[in-house]
Amino acid sequence: MSGLDELDRPETPRDAGSAAGAGAGAGAGAGASALAGATAADATPGAGDAVGARSRVPADEAAAAGGPGPAAPRPGGVDPVKTLMHRHRELCERAVDPLEIAAALEAHGVTDRTAARFRHRDVFSLAEEMYARVPRDGDAPPLAARTTAPRPRLDWALLTLLPGVLCAATVTGVRLTHGRTALLVAAAGLLAVVLAVHAALRRGPLGTHRDAHPGPHRTEAWTCWLLAYAALGDSLLRAAVGGGPDGLPDGTAAGPWPVAAAPLLTLTLACAPAAWCAHLLATRARRRLDASRGLDEFAASVQPLLLGVFVLFLGALAALTALSAAVLGETAGYGHTLTLGGLLFLARLLIVHGFTHAPAVVLGTAGAAEALAPAAVFSGRLPGCDFLAVPVENLVTAWGPGGVPFLVCGSAALALLVHAARTLSRASAHAGTDQPC
Repeated sequence: MSGLDELDRPETPRDAGSAAGAGAGAGAGAGASALAGATAADATPGAGDAVGARSRVPADEAAAAGGPGPAAPRPGGVDPVKTLMHRHRELCERAVDPLEIAAALEAHGVTDRTAARFRHRDVFSLAEEMYARVPRDGDAPPLAARTTAPRPRLDWALLTLLPGVLCAATVTGVRLTHGRTALLVAAAGLLAVVLAVHAALRRGPLGTHRDAHPGPHRTEAWTCWLLAYAALGDSLLRAAVGGGPDGLPDGTAAGPWPVAAAPLLTLTLACAPAAWCAHLLATRARRRLDASRGLDEFAASVQPLLLGVFVLFLGALAALTALSAAVLGETAGYGHTLTLGGLLFLARLLIVHGFTHAPAVVLGTAGAAEALAPAAVFSGRLPGCDFLAVPVENLVTAWGPGGVPFLVCGSAALALLVHAARTLSRASAHAGTDQPC
């Protein structure tokens, strides 16, 4: 999955005001339409001819000017930066620093290769000249006024606790009842948990930006499948390798098809640390974006932050795994739970920042791979198809039934982690995450 970086693009271009969230966001929205139109014009064949090559000042003229400075166009020549500056005049006038302009340009697809057409080594160098040459409405506000991070809000903090509480209540109700009553309790509890998770993913750090379009790439179905496999997949695979299953699941751990409740309880309880970790990433990234002097410097500072937040979440998830297994009296499947939780957390981080294609592809691939394992075992029972079940049976014999989801979810999480480290280190990825937290 090394090509995942090319899969993803924000589903809708952030407006210039959102891109300006890198600096302070105020006023950059006025230049959004001009920026989008200019980007399209730059991509049109022949646009380079209309702009022309940037004129250079002869050495004697530069010396007479008293040293290096912005290159003045030759008489009759065309200054391409001046043309670009004119197109984005409102954005440049209201920008509080060059990084705000650079983030807006990057959000609309302007790359270092595009900047090279204007005789600049990168986007930030081009943004610096645009910022320096365009008169602005007033002085930039002090940095301290622009680094005010949103504080956690009580509503989303409580919402993230609700799925775990409802899941714990459902598991308790199922274990205290029997027969049809247990099935009704399980169905009602499952519906309540789904609604609670949906509410938790609509507000706060785990919710997408209010102006973002959900896009065509949806991940809910594959996420539900991965969670269902966490509860039923390992026992199904174990029974299939042993020649079963001999019956349908009855919601208990002692039935012919046991249900593992500990992974579900762990993952629903993990909504709270996931939200806090996402909030930590968003606030720290915005602060570093304000303090950075260039896009490369910002990327170099955000990548360790992302890795640290991911490790912090895995630590909280490991603690919840041990707690849930101890309370429910089940085996703590660290490999499966940690890899699945890490995969879902990384996918949600990318979706929150507007990148939905790669999470949809990776979650779909992981779900299909998990479904393929028991299907291969069942297919091996057909005449002449014994070879289909050999790889899965060998893996189950060596690592147990949890080895399949561990390999599948672990590989998928690693691919998303590499992709997120490259995607979420862009300034434009954090320009639209200024919703109230």
